[in-house]
Amino acid sequence: MQQSSSAWPIGHIHSQQVSGITVIEFHGEIDIAAAQQILPDLDAATAAPGRTVVIDLTPVEFFDAYGLRLLCHAERRVTERHGWLLLVCPHPMILKILRAGDLIGRFTPLAALEEALALADSEATG
Repeated sequence: MQQSSSAWPIGHIHSQQVSGITVIEFHGEIDIAAAQQILPDLDAATAAPGRTVVIDLTPVEFFDAYGLRLLCHAERRVTERHGWLLLVCPHPMILKILRAGDLIGRFTPLAALEEALALADSEATG
């Protein structure tokens, strides 16, 4: 099914392994409709025990409270499996939403994927 140019882009995720780290990119509009579609893929991407997971919000165009719920859900799953979750968030508006939700202490947003990968690598080798 093709979307017209006036339609809102539906949010989705893409996950991949980068040097043993699970990188999950959120794309498009992350709202209630997207959250319902994303949750099964997010659960699959965060299922492995003891993994470092990086969630990259760089490609996100819209993010609301349902996006926060997805982040908290992912963080809880990763932590329960004795892993570590890092968040890449260069968007001032999403950072404002994280602050409003009192989640900056739970997530330490990093500016770029390269920064998150370097931090994860230094923890793994340090």
